[in-house]
Amino acid sequence: MTTPADSPIFHIRDHGQSIWMDNLSRDLLESGELQTWITDRDVRGITSNPAIFEKAIAGNAIYDPDIAAGIGEGQSITAIYETLVFDDIQKACDILRPVYEASQGLDGYVSIEVSPHLAHDTETTLAEARRYAQTLDRPNLMIKIPGTPAGLPAVTQAISDGISVNVTLLFAVDSYVKTAWAYIEGLEQRASRGEAVDGIASVASFFLSRIDSAVDQRLDALIQATADPDRKAQLAAAQGKVAIANAKIAYQEYKKIVASDRWQALAAKGARMQRLLWASTGTKNPAYSDVLYVDQLVGPDTVNTLPPATIEACADHCDVASRIETDGEAAHALLANLQDWGIDLDHVMAELLEDGITKFVQPFDSLMASLAAKVQQLTPP
Repeated sequence: MTTPADSPIFHIRDHGQSIWMDNLSRDLLESGELQTWITDRDVRGITSNPAIFEKAIAGNAIYDPDIAAGIGEGQSITAIYETLVFDDIQKACDILRPVYEASQGLDGYVSIEVSPHLAHDTETTLAEARRYAQTLDRPNLMIKIPGTPAGLPAVTQAISDGISVNVTLLFAVDSYVKTAWAYIEGLEQRASRGEAVDGIASVASFFLSRIDSAVDQRLDALIQATADPDRKAQLAAAQGKVAIANAKIAYQEYKKIVASDRWQALAAKGARMQRLLWASTGTKNPAYSDVLYVDQLVGPDTVNTLPPATIEACADHCDVASRIETDGEAAHALLANLQDWGIDLDHVMAELLEDGITKFVQPFDSLMASLAAKVQQLTPP
């Protein structure tokens, strides 16, 4: 990993954005590689999810001694899973603690997700968030809670309890706005009890590339269905642009919320605003720039969580400038055009949310099955 002093990724923070990494494994922690990412690529936080842990744990012998120890103690599969994952999360929190301290609690967070099976269960989600926070016991821990209708009341209560939260699986602008107010309501509950609001953080994880993948498919179908060359060109010109337009509109809503009287009253008490976090930022279409979801969304008070390959691409050739507030009218016009063309973006977003839950449930279940097989393999005869 090279460390050119003028690497573009080091200039992103100059514009008020933090880079977090969407990756975590024991190899990363024990080899010193995570510290290298922090030092050489300005990584300022870590996000994890069931798919990341499945990739990290399944088939990796580095976890075998801890699995064997769990077997020896008679632990259940779930208890062994939590032992492995909690240990990785705590170690990552400790490695990122200096970033947390130096940034006065702005960055340095490590996110862990409650079971994706709980996405539609408010009470159990909240109970698990509380248990995770108490068990892991790190000030720079964030609990990931999905931004579903059932998840948002759990977000409010967790924030009211003083737990930092990463609200995940946000696709629609309306869902983001509800998330922001859920966070604010949690802080207001604390303030009404005379409790401090200055030591709590939250991000709203707004997904990107999956939106373009879903909308591009629909645009392709429309292109195939028309013989009009001008209409074909208009439809083709919209491809790969909807996710960024959607994110820019969300950012405008963020600005309205932070200007509100309710937020200003909390800010006066030292509260930290919930930042928008750009997620699903690895470009899926090879026809698009591999840093598309970085270059176009740099701006103040935001986070971009990138997979390692995108971090390396950005370090090499990002074109860093504050663009989050550019082309706002064009963004609204593009989404209006989708409606005129018969693409129901609300329906697309609802499908993506359910699909997103499935994309976390499947690897979680696969990981648990792999772990059960490993337990059977390592159990003495």
